[in-house]
Amino acid sequence: MPAEVNREALAAFLRARRARRRPTDVGLPDSGRRRTPGLRREEVAQLAGMSVDYYTRLEQGRGPRPSRQILAALTRALMLTADERDYLFRLAGQTPPRTAGPSREVGYAVRHLLDALTEVPAYVVDAKYDVLAWNTLAVHFIGDLSDRDDRNLIRWAFRRPAGDPAWDDADTLAFARATVADLRASYARYPDDPELVGLVTEMLATSPRFAEMWEAHEVAERRRLVKRVDHPRLGPLEFECQVLHVPATDQRVIVYCPEPGSRTQEVFRRLAAGAAEQLTP
Repeated sequence: MPAEVNREALAAFLRARRARRRPTDVGLPDSGRRRTPGLRREEVAQLAGMSVDYYTRLEQGRGPRPSRQILAALTRALMLTADERDYLFRLAGQTPPRTAGPSREVGYAVRHLLDALTEVPAYVVDAKYDVLAWNTLAVHFIGDLSDRDDRNLIRWAFRRPAGDPAWDDADTLAFARATVADLRASYARYPDDPELVGLVTEMLATSPRFAEMWEAHEVAERRRLVKRVDHPRLGPLEFECQVLHVPATDQRVIVYCPEPGSRTQEVFRRLAAGAAEQLTP
């Protein structure tokens, strides 16, 4: 059953977005001073390819339910962001359009954050858990991926043999379940992304343990998790695995946060100091 149209909120939103746009923003000539800021109704209707009367009724909270085509045209005409577009669709009682696929572009601010985290390992993954970027300390845990084609954490995790002792560890199992649950949430957001669909299909065919967890239908975005790692060179380590979500790109910044004053914090600091010494001319 279709959702109800919130006509009053839809009308107010359209008026507010129209007032925000200047003619030059949308490629129209600026004809000088106007009584009210922003575009005229006639201009929005022209840009969206609809009659002025129809658009006027929308702004007045009257008229029929807008179709998806009308909403898409208004999105383009008013230059709405993805969040604003989704809001517009929901106000009109429509399901927002599907997003094509996970973003692989790591923004400058996120890269700067990675570089600034000098005493903790940190790396960025997309919605299907491909590692996109990492800092110096992360190399000690995920390796240097510069020349590696396969950067997918889910493949790495479930490539372990069924008899691997790691599967007897409660933390390893909790981490794997949380990752699969988060992947299922991404799968629902990007049902048409061939790479994500291909990854799930591959894992279902090659990993019975993944298939078992997938069939549990747990859905949850990743949250904090305590991890204990017996590192072959650094010994036993314990840290909180914090997952920072980047809404604009649907990426996650994964940071290994040790408890203050712990042995793990001291190990991380020594690693950072050693890396700094190697980089000093």
